[in-house]
Amino acid sequence: MAHVTTTIAVANQKGGVAKTTTVASLGAALVELGQRVLLVDLDPQGSLTFSLGIDPEELDLTVGEVLLGTSQPADAILVTDDGMDLIPASITLTQIEETLMSRTGREQRLRVAIDKIASEYDMILIDCPPSLGVLTVGALSAAHHVLIPLQAETLSHRGVGQLLDTIYDVKQSINSTLTILGVLPTMYDGRTRHAQNVLAAISETYDLNVIEPAIPKSIRFAEAPAVGRTVLSTASRHKGAEAYREVAKVLIAATAKKKVHPSEASQT
Repeated sequence: MAHVTTTIAVANQKGGVAKTTTVASLGAALVELGQRVLLVDLDPQGSLTFSLGIDPEELDLTVGEVLLGTSQPADAILVTDDGMDLIPASITLTQIEETLMSRTGREQRLRVAIDKIASEYDMILIDCPPSLGVLTVGALSAAHHVLIPLQAETLSHRGVGQLLDTIYDVKQSINSTLTILGVLPTMYDGRTRHAQNVLAAISETYDLNVIEPAIPKSIRFAEAPAVGRTVLSTASRHKGAEAYREVAKVLIAATAKKKVHPSEASQT
């Protein structure tokens, strides 16, 4: 049976919902489970890159050069201390995103790049920027699935409808096989009725699966990037690390079925 790589876009246009923490932590958890993992930092802020101990300002090759076609994806890959490979990002991605707006096939460029290296990995996780622009659309075009981290607060879920509209548009025009894995509650305090009500409203309003366990609120997640590691390394037995380990198992189970690659979507 041919090797099949699972690509997941971690997306939410609202900032501060733990997208980067989720990508890094899930990546480390998947490595612990024996998966070969590639992380793609698609945020011009380079937060994922910095969080994993790499200074974005010192990089010569980033995902930006890969998208422009001036660098091969394999040449931009770095190995992190937590065992995941990383295609990093830097602030130059802001200008590159503007350049891509006038380029042919801009929505497909990430998919084409990932195709060249996908066979080397079991899981590819894409950290999307906090916007619904060309970079996020490119990530959705390249992915099999979408995971939506969401802080369980009223203001945090107001933009979910916009994200779902964008996903629908991508499914209609570019990637018909794209599926939503569900909402992952982050910074969650299950003791409050408000948090419980927000998750119930999300499930009922948008008919989205709520992935469990929820990721608890903890200062440990803020401390880990200071040493360039994930919480699975800096606080291995912490409840937050354990939650991400359980979510990683859920994702492996949920994506185990046979997939159609995005490049085949237009033919289905």
